[in-house]
This record gives sequence, C-alpha cells and structure tokens, in this order.
Amino acid sequence: MFRIRAATLPTMLAGLAMLAGLAACTDDKPAADQPAANLPAGDALLKESAAAMREIKTTKFLITADGAIAGLSLRRAEGVLTKEGSAEGTAQVEQAGQNVELTFVIVGDKIYLKGATGGYQELPLALAASVYDPSAILDPDRGIAQVLNTAVGARTEAAESVEGTDTYRVAATAAGADLKTIIPGVTGDVPGKLWIGSTDKRLHKAAFTLPAAGGATGTVTVTFTEFDAPATISAP
Repeated sequence: MFRIRAATLPTMLAGLAMLAGLAACTDDKPAADQPAANLPAGDALLKESAAAMREIKTTKFLITADGAIAGLSLRRAEGVLTKEGSAEGTAQVEQAGQNVELTFVIVGDKIYLKGATGGYQELPLALAASVYDPSAILDPDRGIAQVLNTAVGARTEAAESVEGTDTYRVAATAAGADLKTIIPGVTGDVPGKLWIGSTDKRLHKAAFTLPAAGGATGTVTVTFTEFDAPATISAP
C-alpha cells in the first residue's frame, strides 16, 4: 500500500501547489496579420483580464514544468478547480529522482492523496497551508486575478489563437509576491507571456520563465479551459 511519510509530504504537497492551476494542449497560431498599432494596450488588457478572472467560479487546468526549476518538484498537474478552493485531479511529482504519480482531492479543510496503489489518505489542509493554499488560485484578491492586476511592463505582442480561441499575447513581468501564491517558491519578479481572450478577456494561458539548474531557465505553463462548467467535487 502506498504511504506518505511525514518527511516526504511537503515535497509532494509542493507539487500539488501547482494545481492551479494549467499548456501542452495549446495551439499558438496567428489569428490574423494584425499590425502592432492596431493591438490594444497591454496594461488595459491585464486590468480587463483581472476583472474577468475575479468572476470565474470553476475551471479545468493543466500545468506543465519544463526544465529543472529550482525549488519546484512538480512535473505536471491537471484537474478541476473551484473558486471555493475545492479541487481534484492528478499530479506527477519528482521525489528522490523518481516520478511519483498522485491523485488528489481537496474539499473543505481536508486533502485526500492516493498513490499508484492503495486507497486515499486523509490529511488536514492546514498541513499544506505553509506550502500552498489551493483556494488562492481563483481567489479574487490573492489568486491569478491579483497576478494580472499587479503585473507591470505589459506589452501586447500579437493576436494569436489558443485552442481555437482568439487571444492577445501580452508580455509582462509578474510580481513575485503575488505569483508565489500560484507557483510556490518564487522569490522575485518573473517575466512571462499571457494569452488573454480578445472577447471574453479571460486568461487562457500563461507561461513564466524561472531559474533552473546550471544557470539555465525553465518554463512553467498554465492553461485554463472550460470556464464555469458544472463541477461537483466531494470527498472520496
């Protein structure tokens, strides 16, 4: 039976910290040859997107991490998230050089974790609070909306399509103090690309560049889909 030792739990929870969360399934192709002069201002798009994301109640997400990013053990996570902080899905976490597959459910003040074998283990949400607060992802004051609201240096680069949705690609720098709520371990401001819907103004994709091993860089990509689709998450 799969068991989680107290000493290794924080590492696994660090992976779950990325459930927020979100891009291997995106398709970035130019939607139109639109002159830069006709693109909307980047800072205005970020403000509009922050307002739109504050209203989101549920979303599906996919997160992928490419590169040995410092302090991040997550390789991949996907699932469903609600504004109240409930979530369910799967995560792949690197632990002691091995990839560990986990299924997770978060409801209320409990986290339920299951490995490749055995059943779920129930743990208090407070145990993970110091590593990651899952309710923050769609929290209108602390989550992705806040990341959009405080990002600086926004510049609209192009009109592109993400999974069939017309978007504007905006380059901006996210404040580390806010982004760490979404990506644990972030210690400074982080450059990124943000794909904002041209009509709905929702954030459909984000890619952030972070330090990796050997002085290189890695990328954490977050994709949101199926906004506000019915979602019922209950304890296993």
